[in-house]
Amino acid sequence: MFIGRWQIIPPHEGHIKLIETKLKEGKDVLIAVRDTTQDSKNPYSVEDRTVALKKAFDKWGDKVKIITIPDIEGVYYGRGVGYEVKQIKLDEETEKISGTQLRKEQNIS
Repeated sequence: MFIGRWQIIPPHEGHIKLIETKLKEGKDVLIAVRDTTQDSKNPYSVEDRTVALKKAFDKWGDKVKIITIPDIEGVYYGRGVGYEVKQIKLDEETEKISGTQLRKEQNIS
């Protein structure tokens, strides 16, 4: 599961690489889109972001599911949940991609 605001349309190279890391391992992926209030930091509606993500991962078919979740402030788990919570590290260049910077370059806040 990948949880985010996904506030750049289309999803940037970092988003694509991150999610495709698991897809290329043969894993199914759930993308949770936080239902943020539209403002200068969150310029796109949840519907716009969901459509963009669906389009970006369309080639993976039913390997990718996309849902909308409330604008949560944290992810918590109890002991023995039966799954891992892990960070995926990508190459240094991809790790430096900033959605905030890309929005500024597109004059979106």
